Amino acid sequence: MIKIKSLTVKNFMSVGNQTQAVDFDKQQLTLVLGENLDQGGDDMGSRNGTGKTTIVNALSYGLYGVALTNIKKNNLINKTNNKGMLVTLTFEKDGIDYKVERGRGPNTLKFYINDQEQELTDESQGDSRKTQETINELLGMSHNMFKHILALNTYTEPFLSMKVGDQKDIIEQLLGITILSEKAEVLKEKIRQTRDSITEENAKLNAQQQSNERIKETIDSLKLKQSAWDTNKKKNIDKLQKGIAELEHLDVDAEIEKHEQLQNWEELNTKITNLKKETSTLESALMRADKSVEKVTKDIEELDNAVCYACGQELQQDKKTEIENKKTKELEDAVSYQKEINDKLDVVNKELTSIGDINGRPETFYETIKEVYDHKQNVEQLKTAFANAKEETDPYQEQIDDLKNTGIQEIDWTTVNALNDLKEHQEFLLKLLTNKDSFIRKKIIDQNLAYLNNRLTHYLDKLGLPHQVVFMNDLSVEITQLGQDLDFDNLSRGERNRLILGMSFAFRDVWESLYQNINLLFIDELVDSGMDTSGVENSLAILKKMGRERNKNVYLISHKDELVGRVTHVLKVIKENGFTSYENDVEIHNE
Repeated sequence: MIKIKSLTVKNFMSVGNQTQAVDFDKQQLTLVLGENLDQGGDDMGSRNGTGKTTIVNALSYGLYGVALTNIKKNNLINKTNNKGMLVTLTFEKDGIDYKVERGRGPNTLKFYINDQEQELTDESQGDSRKTQETINELLGMSHNMFKHILALNTYTEPFLSMKVGDQKDIIEQLLGITILSEKAEVLKEKIRQTRDSITEENAKLNAQQQSNERIKETIDSLKLKQSAWDTNKKKNIDKLQKGIAELEHLDVDAEIEKHEQLQNWEELNTKITNLKKETSTLESALMRADKSVEKVTKDIEELDNAVCYACGQELQQDKKTEIENKKTKELEDAVSYQKEINDKLDVVNKELTSIGDINGRPETFYETIKEVYDHKQNVEQLKTAFANAKEETDPYQEQIDDLKNTGIQEIDWTTVNALNDLKEHQEFLLKLLTNKDSFIRKKIIDQNLAYLNNRLTHYLDKLGLPHQVVFMNDLSVEITQLGQDLDFDNLSRGERNRLILGMSFAFRDVWESLYQNINLLFIDELVDSGMDTSGVENSLAILKKMGRERNKNVYLISHKDELVGRVTHVLKVIKENGFTSYENDVEIHNE
């Protein structure tokens, strides 16, 4: 159930800067009566121009953003203050409280659920499409339907005066046929979404296929590289094996030992050579020493017969002695030198003897030890390279496995097939919803049209209208009296008002039977406009019963003072100094 609870207005039409409020909690029947103090008030019997219709206009504006009557939005702002217009409406549905704040100058639209403001953006010019859609969805009725079942006004074009197409739209909405169209539109959107999904899924699958093909090409390329790498590996291993085999003919350790022997032999040979050279030198020196000793000895021996080389005379004794001493000293030195040479020669000969025979020069493969160590290093490097080559792993296999396991995606057509099945089903349902001869449409009309005609007959009887008014299966309306076909314009004003009221009440019953109950009903000047006494009494009886038995809050806007004694409550709308105010506390106890 929707329960409209309260309305507050500020700077709306004739309401000024002083906020006015109406609480829609007066069950049964409330008379909305005006008093224009600017035109003399009750003393002058002035009831016009007070702002009674302002209430239903504000109610309409709060819910739908437009007035009930054909008033432009900018003209809804109070012309004296010309800003700060604000309408606040509260209502309840299924135990949840809602509030709408809508205004202009500045433009605003706020929507609350249980006092929590909702962030429904896209506001423009004080209006928000998203917010309005939310409110419309809650209410469940269009603004046009609102005007025919909730807020009846003499300015609203009567249903039977509307174009046939407009009548049909309202009846289809009332009977639930519009829901088929709405569902069809929703279904069309779903079909579009399904087609988009199919296109998207096909694109994904095509992309996957293309990706798989590219990955397969990559795998093939890697396999070619893998094959080339494997061939090169085998060639390299073979080459290393051959290199090792070629170098391993030489016993490196033995070669190193031979070179050590060679080095030792060369050192000894050099030493022997040097010793022999020294021996030769010492022997030559010894020969010279021997000759020197021999010569000095001979000189001493010949000294006794020595004569002066100048005169040939025998030398004097002192001269002989002098020469003898000198020669003796020379002999001593020569003998000493001779002994020194002999001693050295003995040392050298002993050293040569200690060395002994070193045999022949050792034979080696390489000339130098460096070449041996280079050979050894080459062998070790080749063996290391060989081991590394054998241990070298395939650089491509992991990439290939990874591409196979994670890169290639399985093409699954399940989703596309399901979407195609869904699309076919949706298109079948769409035909059922859109075909005018659809059994669904016929069943809805058959079920609900009979109830509408039944309630319409009931209310027209209660209102005292002698005509028969029936909705046909094609949703057209027939008005007859005593077998004569009539048009709406054939009726008197009072008859038309009876028919408008009866049709509105019937519409409301159908609406509430199919959708939801609504607590509020406004009737603006339809009862006191062209209605005779019996028509007024019959209308009041229906409205009282509606309020009493169905817990409706019925507001009757009227100019007739005599109705005061026939209602439960009175809401006074007072016009003073150009501004409207509401007086809610007037209660009537007459029945």
